Amino acid sequence: MTTKPESTDSDLAPLVAEFYAEAPAPVRLSLLRAMLRPVGPLALVAIAAGAFARLLPDTPRWQGARVTADAASWIDPEHVFELARYLEQKSPELLLRLPELLGDSRILLGTISGSLLLIALRSIRQRAAKAPDDSANRDRE
Repeated sequence: MTTKPESTDSDLAPLVAEFYAEAPAPVRLSLLRAMLRPVGPLALVAIAAGAFARLLPDTPRWQGARVTADAASWIDPEHVFELARYLEQKSPELLLRLPELLGDSRILLGTISGSLLLIALRSIRQRAAKAPDDSANRDRE
């Protein structure tokens, strides 16, 4: 049984933000779409001092943030840093799956920051896989 990570390392958010800064526009868009999937409307308004509030849909029914190519042009790495920090708490497993969500790990290898991010993600995954399952230990007590 694999263990679910409680949270990721605090060094992950800066790596995600740096990768976003260096990534080409289509990759930025894919990264934003992946990272914003678990983010609700209230969080969009709160994260990065409301920078993501512009992504709220015009319809009254929530179906997720509207992330367009234009959005990727005005969302800066500092906003992505704050988003990654939020995801470290809310959905750390999403951050660990970024290579799969982007579709190809080679995308990450195109930049130094992407390579460092990939190494950090693999390291975190390995530590999580080696960690004893805390729930199994609690059940035995």
